[in-house]
This record gives sequence, C-alpha cells and structure tokens, in this order.
Amino acid sequence: MPHDSHSAPRAPQTPQTPQALLSRMTLEEKVGQLFVLHVYGHHATDPDPADAALNEKELGVRTAAEAIAKYRPGGLIYFGWAHNTRDPHQIATLSNDVQRAALGQSPGVPLLLTIDQEHGVVARVGAPATLLPGAMALGAGGSRDDVREAARIAGAELRALGVFQNYAPSADVNVNPANPVIGVRSFGAGPDAVAAHVTAQIEGYRDAGIAAAAKHFPGHGDTETDSHSALPHIHHTREQWEALDAPPFRAALAAGVDVVMTAHIVVPALDPALDPATLSYPIVTGVLREQLGHDGVIVTDSLTMRGVRTKYGDDRVAVLALKAGVDQLLHPPQPELARNAVLAAVRDGELTEERIDASVLRVLRLKEKLGLFADPYAAPDRVGETVGGAAHLEAADRIAERTTTLLRNDGGLLPLRPDTRRRLLVTGADPVSPSGTTGPPTAVLAAALTELGFAATAFTTGTEPAPEAVAEAVSLAGAHDAVVVTTYDVADGGPQQSLVAALAATGTPVVAVAVRVPHDVARLPEAAACLAAYSWTDVELRAAARVIAGRVPPVGRLPVPVPRPDDPGQVLYPIGYGLSY
Repeated sequence: MPHDSHSAPRAPQTPQTPQALLSRMTLEEKVGQLFVLHVYGHHATDPDPADAALNEKELGVRTAAEAIAKYRPGGLIYFGWAHNTRDPHQIATLSNDVQRAALGQSPGVPLLLTIDQEHGVVARVGAPATLLPGAMALGAGGSRDDVREAARIAGAELRALGVFQNYAPSADVNVNPANPVIGVRSFGAGPDAVAAHVTAQIEGYRDAGIAAAAKHFPGHGDTETDSHSALPHIHHTREQWEALDAPPFRAALAAGVDVVMTAHIVVPALDPALDPATLSYPIVTGVLREQLGHDGVIVTDSLTMRGVRTKYGDDRVAVLALKAGVDQLLHPPQPELARNAVLAAVRDGELTEERIDASVLRVLRLKEKLGLFADPYAAPDRVGETVGGAAHLEAADRIAERTTTLLRNDGGLLPLRPDTRRRLLVTGADPVSPSGTTGPPTAVLAAALTELGFAATAFTTGTEPAPEAVAEAVSLAGAHDAVVVTTYDVADGGPQQSLVAALAATGTPVVAVAVRVPHDVARLPEAAACLAAYSWTDVELRAAARVIAGRVPPVGRLPVPVPRPDDPGQVLYPIGYGLSY
C-alpha cells in the first residue's frame, strides 16, 4: 500500500547501535554525517521553481531529497527565509519526507533536524505555534520555573514537528550594552543568574525530549562587532573569562547539555594565535573538551558568517574546524567544496579517519539518545494537539506578564484607566517582525489596548521616523489622552529621540515601551513612563498592554544595568531595578 505522507510513517524495523552503523559506513557517508545543511522549499521533492533554482545554485540539486542523496548529511537546519516553515502541518510533513529520504539511503541513518527557535526576537516557526518570551525577558522575570516551563513548551512543539535539536539557550553573559548581536538573546549581565537560567532551559528541553545547545562558546557577550559581518575580538583576561564568561557554560555541562555551539570570535587570552574560536584547537579541544570535560557534540555556528571566513577560505574552514575538535559543520556556504576538502584532508593524512570516526560516533549517539533510531517521525495530522494548544498559549501569556519591567513612572501616570484616559495614540517603531507576529508592534499594541477598554489608534512612524511622520504623530497626539510610543534601540540625537521629545512637548503624557534593549529609557527623559518589553512579539506586547492598563502589576526586574549614555561607567538603573504599582 502506498504511504500517506500526511500521517506518521512506520518506525524503522531494526534500530541499530551507533557503533554498528559506523562500522558499515564508507568514508563519504561518515563525512556526510558531520554536515548540517540547509535546503530551500517547503516540500522535500516538489519545491517551487524559485526554491528549486536556489537549491541548484547552492547545492547542485533541485530538491531536498536530492540533496540528501548527494551529501548524506547528518542533519538539516530549517529557516523561514529558506521557506521551510510555512505552517506546522507543512513542517511536520517536510520532516517526515526528508527522514524518509535519508532512511532510503544505505546504511539508513535518520537525520537530526535542527532549528534556531530561541523565542523572543529569534523565532523561525511562527503562529499558530506558541511564541514565548525571549531570554532577556525571562531573565527579567527571574523565575527558573518559568524558564524551564517555556523550554518544555517550546521543545514539545518542536518535537511534534519532527525537530529534535534546538540551537538554544544562549549562555552568553551580556556584559556589553553595545553588543549588536547578542543583546536580548542573553538572559542578562550576571554570570550566576545566566547560569541558573541556562540550566533551567536545558532541563526544560530535556523534559520535552529535545537536544539543547549551549552557545556561543567561549562567550559572545562582550563584543561590539557582529560576527555575522566581521570577526569580533574579546579582550578579557583568562581570569575575567573564568569569572564572567565561563560560569554559564560550566553550568550547562553540569546539567548534561548534549551540544555546545562555538562562536566565531577571537579570544587572545585563550588562543594567542588569534584564530576564531570555531577553528581553535586550544579553545575547542584544550578548553572545552579537556579542561571543562565536554564529551558531547560540538557544532559550529553558521559557517556562512563573515566572522569565520575572514582569515581562511571556505574549504579550509571546514577542515580546520574538524582539526580544532568540532563534530558538526553547520550551514556551510559551499557544501560541495567543504565536503570535498574534508575528504581530501583525510586522504592526504591531514585528518585521520579515526578523528572522523570519533565525531561521527558522537553524532550517532546523540541521535540514538533522542530516539531517532527507534522513531524519527512526526504525526502531521496530530500537530494541532500540541502546537499552539490552549494550555501552551495561556502559559506563554502568564510567563510574559511576569517579565515586563517598569523603569519610570513620573507622577504615577501608570496604570492608565479607560475612564480617565480612554483615547490612546499608539505610535513609534516598527522593526522587522520575527515569525509569529500579527502586524507592526504599534498595531498589535493598539489592538491589545482596545481589547482592554481603550480607544486606541495605531500610527506607525518607523524605526527612523522622517520629519513628516513626526509632524503627523504630533498632530494626532492632541486629540488623544495619552500617547504610547514603541522604541527600538534609540540613538542619541536620532529621530526616535526627536519623536518622543516632540510628542511630550504637546503636553499629552507619553508612555515609552522599549521593544528591544531596555537601555532606551536612558535616552528618553521626556517620557513620563517607560517600560521594557524586551521584544516586539505579540505575547510580550500583550503583556505590556496589561501592565499599562493595570490588569497585572509590573514585576519584571532589570537583568542588565542601564548606564548613562554620556558616561557608560555610571549606572542609571542597576541590575534588579524595577518599579511596582
């Protein structure tokens, strides 16, 4: 009988041990297990023409199934921009189809399907899946139970989609407010607090049967450069690294984390050769393997990032990462070039087959631990029983309510009451939305406030409001009882700062809601009230609306300090700060 791809396929009949599988693999099949590739399209065998063309350009094949047959990869990573994550039923069906393609190849090794679903500002799977507060918001909530529960919900929904590996949590300690790449993806600036939350998140993913990945080793928290576009340097001494960066990773290893992801950063105190950590034997093997004792899987951050490509070519990057001690090569920009370079390195003696075997065995053991040899499949027709379920959505709202942080409330402006300040203008920034948002932050926040009894009107000015947009917002403010402004990374002298000042000058009270870093409060002295929401996803904006309306008290506390903009050495709002009603 032909198989229905929309129901759960039968599990493999004779699960095999990792060692038995390894003994049957050719060198090419072993090397394939070290790669985690991306493919384009929402379907494994029938992609849209544009996706097929992209696959042809980057992988030399037209479909995901053909890529699996060609490269025999150990895993795939799903992205929204690669059109892998259209809706839960489609994702589960895609997962089953690519697993079937992998198991149809000799010797029949299931794929480890992976994703970056950190939540908050990084989410590849959107609604109707449950969207949860991100790391810094959870850090503001301060509850390990909430962190664990959020991870358990996220993990259960991923597993229902056939995804068994999440590249989370971030174990980076965000000690640099100017960090452009980590920011709210970190739980905070306190090493011990970050360590506690990292542990709780790992526990939650484990409860859901999902492999967590502590990232970005040896710690990406004190950079002013984005490793997606350049190669950052961390100038901590070894003693500073031990005190600031290492504790969350030590905690993750003590919690039995399955995977550690490397960072494309230079840390001279750990490797004076100035190689990116991903390519550094002293860091990957010397520190992570030998000193910290990690014997699980080590995966690179995406090899498409400029931080790992500035010093060596894409062929050498793959070889050097394996020589450093890495097990999995994530998302190489030229998979065929990288694979051939690794094969050539083995044949030329630069890499031994025993070295390859050690990494393959770690990957296979992780797959066995996750149950992939017994049953790697999802049940597409049943995803709605788990993904976006009522209990999960209610839990997300409850958790988010405990994260919103009130930083200023001059004159007791908040909470607003519909009987005294009913007409609200909601204006401000509209950053590019992560998956799962239902519209610009101004529209989402206005809708949430309207549901709470206000007459809220949305007018988006953008993250770089033009003078005409500022003038229009000022004109509208006069007809309203209060203005709620969403802000996103406010710069000194920038147009968002000008917008808030102009609105406040009308005499209409202004409430600012920082939808990314809480540091905006330091640059908005004219705003009578300031809240930190830590993200612009629906769940966090709804929580901010309930705090504004006084339906729930503000109980979040800053997990990072907010310094003076003109004197970063002076702290305006310390860790743990937060007002209450």
